[in-house]
Amino acid sequence: MFGEIIKIILTVLIVLVIVGIIASNIRIVPQAHCYIVERLGVYHTTWQAGLRFKIPFIDRVASRISLKEQVLDFPPQSVITKDNVTMNIDSVVYARVFDPKKYTYGVENPIVGLQNLTATTLRSVIGEMDLDETLSSREQINAKMRVILDEATDEWGIQVTRVEVKNITPPREIEEVMTKQMRAERERRQTVLEAQAHQESVVARAKGDKEAKVLAAEAERDAKIAMAEGQAEAIRKVYEAEAKGLQTLLDAGLDPEIMVRLKSIDAMKDIADGQATKVFVPNDIAASLSAFGSIGEVMGTVKEPLKGQPRKEFQKAQAIERARKALEKDPCLDAGSSASTVSSAMANAHFNDHR
Repeated sequence: MFGEIIKIILTVLIVLVIVGIIASNIRIVPQAHCYIVERLGVYHTTWQAGLRFKIPFIDRVASRISLKEQVLDFPPQSVITKDNVTMNIDSVVYARVFDPKKYTYGVENPIVGLQNLTATTLRSVIGEMDLDETLSSREQINAKMRVILDEATDEWGIQVTRVEVKNITPPREIEEVMTKQMRAERERRQTVLEAQAHQESVVARAKGDKEAKVLAAEAERDAKIAMAEGQAEAIRKVYEAEAKGLQTLLDAGLDPEIMVRLKSIDAMKDIADGQATKVFVPNDIAASLSAFGSIGEVMGTVKEPLKGQPRKEFQKAQAIERARKALEKDPCLDAGSSASTVSSAMANAHFNDHR
């Protein structure tokens, strides 16, 4: 009985050992990872993602490698530019493993090797540039470093996909000089912009003044032209009216001599209304006025013929007196009426009196 129990226990232990050995040799490789398998200490194969089996006590997993792209942020490195300026540059390297075998057996510590290679390459690239070029040529620095690092790490099974210069820290005194330079440059730009704005403002104001003066001159010209045309039209209409009136008198049979005398009297009347203290009367007008009596009484009332005065001349004088009175009652005449207009009205009154 005791012997059977021992046999059962040994059987169970053997089964458990066998199951344990089998289970320990089953491997599940995750996605984006790979395992390096050695057989009897020699590289045998590379397991990709999936379920894998190995021979117990003969095969072993030498290393587990991630195939994901890694972001390697290395500490700042002290570099010297071409113009002997010392600064600290912080870089970031993006890399991934493309050959797990080379990555495992090509270098003892690939990440440390890549860090040191990045530092030396950065010093070499920056040493060929001066300070200003270093600060303004980050893309050029990134491209050069990526090419150099990618070529150097091919033997390690590493592919450098991208290199970025994260921070560039110049010395404190250089920062102060750069700050002053930046302030001076901004002040210069501000001055240039203000000058340009002032120039544009002056030019715009001058153009506006020019256009305003041109428009004012054109408006004044148009106004004068319109006024002259109006005055010309008014004068033309007045003379046409006077001409029609005179033509009407001539058509009615009025003696032209009487019309001439009326105009002469009208002209003398305008002269007498002025500021002059003496008036010189032409002989022909004086002779005409003497036919009606005297110069002082030419516009007065004549009731009886003068001595030696013909009856015909007396009747003409009475007609002129009646015309003068008719003019005084004419509502169309005022102090601003011209002499020709008054004479025409007197002729019309004289004509109406004869009718």
